[in-house]
Amino acid sequence: MDLVGAVKLFLLCSLLWLSAVTSCQGKENSSEYRYPFIRRASSFSSSSPSASLSGSHNTYDYIIVGGGTAGCPLAATLSQNFSVLLLERGGAPFDNVNVSYLKNFHISLADTSPTSASQVFISTDGVFNSRAKVLGGGTCINAGFYTRASTRYIEEAGWDAKLVNESYPWIERQIVQQPKLAPWQKALRDGLLEVGISPFNGFTFDHLYGTKVGGTIFDEFGKRHTAADLLAEGNPEKLSVLIYAKVQKIMFNTTAKRPKAVGVIFKDENGNQHQAFLTKRRGSEIILSCGAIGSPQMLMLSGIGPKAELKKFNISVVLNNRFVGTGLSDNPLNTVFVPTNRPVEQSLIQTVGITKRGVYIEASSGFGQSSDSIRYDHGMMSAEIGQLSTIPPRQRTAQAIRDYAAGKQFLPHEAFMGGFILEKIASPFSKGHLKLINTNVDDNPSITFNYFSHPYDLQRCVEGIRMMEKIVRTQHFMNYTQCDDETLDKLLNMSVKANINLVPKHTNDTKSMEQFCKDTVITIWHYHGGCHVGKVVDHKYKVLGVHGLRVIDGSTFRESPGTNPQATVMMMGR
Repeated sequence: MDLVGAVKLFLLCSLLWLSAVTSCQGKENSSEYRYPFIRRASSFSSSSPSASLSGSHNTYDYIIVGGGTAGCPLAATLSQNFSVLLLERGGAPFDNVNVSYLKNFHISLADTSPTSASQVFISTDGVFNSRAKVLGGGTCINAGFYTRASTRYIEEAGWDAKLVNESYPWIERQIVQQPKLAPWQKALRDGLLEVGISPFNGFTFDHLYGTKVGGTIFDEFGKRHTAADLLAEGNPEKLSVLIYAKVQKIMFNTTAKRPKAVGVIFKDENGNQHQAFLTKRRGSEIILSCGAIGSPQMLMLSGIGPKAELKKFNISVVLNNRFVGTGLSDNPLNTVFVPTNRPVEQSLIQTVGITKRGVYIEASSGFGQSSDSIRYDHGMMSAEIGQLSTIPPRQRTAQAIRDYAAGKQFLPHEAFMGGFILEKIASPFSKGHLKLINTNVDDNPSITFNYFSHPYDLQRCVEGIRMMEKIVRTQHFMNYTQCDDETLDKLLNMSVKANINLVPKHTNDTKSMEQFCKDTVITIWHYHGGCHVGKVVDHKYKVLGVHGLRVIDGSTFRESPGTNPQATVMMMGR
């Protein structure tokens, strides 16, 4: 090879090497966020590529507030034809091991650090609860169960059945799987059928009376897939996603007869304030997808809500609507612990019994023991996440949790072997409300659910506890736990010290059962309402009395769909 040829070869190799290094560096820098259109809020500027599509700085056809269960599929879908800005107050889930793996399920809920994927709140009822604070929303911190809404629910919501049936599969193809049924879930399945919760509907996404196995967003390796994964379907040329973008309020043009939403004010991770505006295109909108707590809170902080409440905090009234924040509901959950004489494989919800009385029976078992895990816990029922179900709600304090954490290290390992049977009350008649406590969007508002304030909810809880007692006594469960009476009594006595509730001894005493329901009520995180159709939004989810503003999330629901709402909230966004 001559000298000229050697130089050319050297230059070519150098160029290829530099190209490879640049490519690798680019991938490394974007790995945390996975997609190039996801950036930190501090990167927002007038030179933003997505912002300039309309020919005007920082303007978009759609601005979506809340990158959660509804917001992600909504943004991906709209970006096919329009410029979209999606603003999420939390970070990205992709490299967060507490979000990503089933074995760490409880840790993300127990994490109270500023970068946590969840934000704890305690309702005025005394029940600990959580809000998502991460791209992907509740799909990043839930138990993973996936099931569609019933046909009745879809009809009553007035949704287009054809569009619904096209939207569910779009989600399922990307993030949903059939679970590998854990032994505890098999025991529940057989126990449900033995006590007459039939027929067995096998594995199905559909909401059907009887016993079924639902879908899961955890894959065979225990890795979680979330609504954030649906952003892969977005158009990168038209979609911009900002994380750590805390929207402070919606801006309105109030010069016309009816106020019109025109933009939002948000702060980045450094506390710097920014503004983003809608384009002049007819039909451009701001869409709230902040969830049942965040959306009514954001409306009130922006001047839409009960006039007297807004004036307490010197918030300029854009629209007086006394229904904002009302009709809030949470599905009460009560559990019983079933000890075993050997370790049990960890499982979250896979099997469900659906009764016509609106009592749903589910189960969880085992606990995660990763190197980062809390030493001993009860998974979904961990006291670390406030599920102190032997302590009446008003006595569930931060100190009670600390005392539990300190004391449990002295408990025998056997006290933590076993699992739970859970009962959830569907469509609760008990209603609550949400009120502001200040104008800081980072703070939780005051939230009241009024669990069991309606006698029908309490009646159904008693029925559910009695049903769970029957299941525990079925041959299938007795065979699985392999406990004789003496061993069972010994394990129950140890379990009492572990702050977990057990099957009551006098289930024929209605009054004591009602008290048991009240004292052991916890949450399964399916709260909804606060922006009801017909009161806050119309049947197309446009906010009543203003232009250019919608709400697309569970705050519009009068009841929680299916046995878990995540499928329907994602479908709604799509």
